[in-house]
Amino acid sequence: MGHQSRILLSTTTTRLFASESNRNMEHTYTPVSRAEIEQLWSTVAAGVSQPNDGIFGPSSISWKINRESALFLGAGRASLLQLAHPWVAAALDQHSNLRSDPLARFHNTFKVVFTTIFGTLQQALAASRSLYQLHTRIQGEVPASAGAFPAGSHYQANEVDALRWVFATLVESAVIAYESVLPALSSAEKESYYAESKTLAMLFGISPTALPANWSAFEQYNREMWVSETLAINPMSREMAHRVLHGRGSWVPVPHWYRALTAAWMPNQLREAFALSYGEREQRAAAKALRRLPTVYRSIPPALRYVGPYHEACARLQHRGVGPLTRASNRFWMGQSRMLLHHQNEATSPREP
Repeated sequence: MGHQSRILLSTTTTRLFASESNRNMEHTYTPVSRAEIEQLWSTVAAGVSQPNDGIFGPSSISWKINRESALFLGAGRASLLQLAHPWVAAALDQHSNLRSDPLARFHNTFKVVFTTIFGTLQQALAASRSLYQLHTRIQGEVPASAGAFPAGSHYQANEVDALRWVFATLVESAVIAYESVLPALSSAEKESYYAESKTLAMLFGISPTALPANWSAFEQYNREMWVSETLAINPMSREMAHRVLHGRGSWVPVPHWYRALTAAWMPNQLREAFALSYGEREQRAAAKALRRLPTVYRSIPPALRYVGPYHEACARLQHRGVGPLTRASNRFWMGQSRMLLHHQNEATSPREP
């Protein structure tokens, strides 16, 4: 039996993604050890020349894309794709308050993501350490068979393949949301964004060697995941997905057009597996949103259009205090008025009166 056949028929769960040499590679599930994450932290720190700028800095394409509040448009898609992974669904069901407070999940995700992107190097590393420590406590058993995972199989959050999938949903959905309201990114910009994202991935515990080589290979990885046995929707994940899309347990109403747009952006087979409504009414709503959103969005002034953490980072670099509008935006995105560990910069960034 050839190498390709062994991969396809292996009883262990494997993941395929295109490599630099265009060959598929086998990767078995492996936890991220403390020694490995320490090495990744050291690598990230060694690559930063201006610690106060953070791991990317204001001239990076990561700042250009992630400062846009349009990223909210892709949040529903990313959440559902994550729930399609039985490990993630089980972890969220057993270790989070997603059912009773879906907004908290949103805040916790962006609290870490925005701090690692827009915070100082010290803030980014501290957020990563906190996330790693949190993930060490998230483990358990899959309650029911789903895809490649039998009932009772062990899962843990600090695991390379699961981390890679969650990370991929955020990166890909951010680009989709960005391009839905702003001019499409060039191939070179996507490659730059993906290259920078590999640095961010290290703060999530993912080595660059565990990621597809380039943007094209990354897209191929996503397509293969959509049809793989690694993703499987069961009644629990389906119910949780509908709670998220309808804002159940939250005071934030989710409009019909947003649910329709999320359904439009889902891979066909996963949209069907999640039993998302996508008939003529939803298709019209999604098409209407995609026609109108760019005009409306581009008319929003930067003070409102760009997310609070970006404004907070700019204030830090300009040695200004953080204003009330930025604090309000931060509360919307992160559930708190400042990025994580902002007090570490108070000596160089004056406080507001």
